[in-house]
Amino acid sequence: MSIFDDPFDAESRVNAGCICGQHRSPAEHEHAMALRCEPVVDSTEKQYENVVASAVLRAVFPEVATRRAFLKTVGAATALAAVSQFFPLKTATEAFAQSGTPEKKDLKVGFIPITCATPIIMAAPLGFYAKAGLNVEVVKTAGWAVIRDKTINKEYDAAHMLAPMPIAISLGLGAQPIPFTVPAIENINGQGIVLSMKHKDKRDPKDWKGMKFAIPFDYSMHNYLLRYYLAEHGIDPDTDVQLRSVPPPEMVANLRADNIDGFLAPDNICQRAIYDGVGYLHILSKEIWDGHPCCSFAASREFITTAPNSFAALTRAIVDATAYASKAENRKQIAEAIAPANYINAPVTVLEQVLTGTYADGLGGVKTDPKRVDFDPFPWQSFAVWMLTQMKRWGQIKGDVDYKAVAEQIYLATDTRKVMTEMGLSPPKDSYKSFSVMGKSFDPTKPDDYVASFKIKKAS
Repeated sequence: MSIFDDPFDAESRVNAGCICGQHRSPAEHEHAMALRCEPVVDSTEKQYENVVASAVLRAVFPEVATRRAFLKTVGAATALAAVSQFFPLKTATEAFAQSGTPEKKDLKVGFIPITCATPIIMAAPLGFYAKAGLNVEVVKTAGWAVIRDKTINKEYDAAHMLAPMPIAISLGLGAQPIPFTVPAIENINGQGIVLSMKHKDKRDPKDWKGMKFAIPFDYSMHNYLLRYYLAEHGIDPDTDVQLRSVPPPEMVANLRADNIDGFLAPDNICQRAIYDGVGYLHILSKEIWDGHPCCSFAASREFITTAPNSFAALTRAIVDATAYASKAENRKQIAEAIAPANYINAPVTVLEQVLTGTYADGLGGVKTDPKRVDFDPFPWQSFAVWMLTQMKRWGQIKGDVDYKAVAEQIYLATDTRKVMTEMGLSPPKDSYKSFSVMGKSFDPTKPDDYVASFKIKKAS
């Protein structure tokens, strides 16, 4: 079941037609919106009305089958009109809107110009921040250390961060600990390993000893996935190869200059290397771990405490934008919206290849994988536990780790579940799940056993 199914859609897996009551299905509604070349966004007032109406309809008809039958019989518009006779929707909507008024409407959110930041970036030009009652300036930033420092120094209210970064900041890895949070994951999948064209015959990682690879940051999924991939092929990432931190926008130039032999990077960087003819795609990150998180929307605990309504509005905007980005039919429009110089600064065709999943591989082939990158905001706490195991495995964390406590303090699954439910979405009921990385199962309840199971790891 998709978390983005519409509770007012009698044909959806959650339950008439579309939310506006003018079309027979959400697909027909979205097609009509696409013809207008506008995102499916309403006014803030309409948004609050939809949230309240959705909650009331679910309360009146808690059973899915009954709700679906009712909506099929009378239609969404009639259903809401009938419900409003018995429940003061207008009054409840006004109260809901007033209670959620942002303490601070003018906000700055930093981002790195990569497709991982798609929901954060597109929410500006496509109006999702405005829909949430916010005036957000999304600020293009040079590198991850700058993102971290500007967010800690409160120059940014919130930021696009690598999914492990808020964990590292909260634990004080390399600095004083500052409590940070992850209310939403920005993207899942969406990375790849690219090698220089001079290595086009080195398809076996066992032949990579002595090579130099770039990663975006030490506390990144890119670092952990590349290390995992190398180690599974018998290569010790600390002794057999060199790993260098390079800002993603500089990776292609470094590959061209022969400063590095390859990199594990966001897909738009991978595709730009292919577009420029300097590299080829060895493997997609989803082939290492299908469904892995990459980047996150992050904010400090202090921001949540001092501006809870602003934080909630930001989270709603990000989740809303993520819902829009999750639909394949919206990807070309999104590519055009995020391509300009003040955002990603990339050819639209490069971004389309990433977002639509039909792409050149750099070796003369064209491949299709619609899930090359995907968007799902739920911050699974098991994601955080896995990252902590890799921090432990590679010596970034010393001593014992309270995996569960750290994961639940930083990855706000409970809070995000509440926000998503209020928006009429269907978030997972659980906060932990098992998954497989290169065929090896991960049980989030046994993290120490997982760390101990690896032959190649940093000596403690």
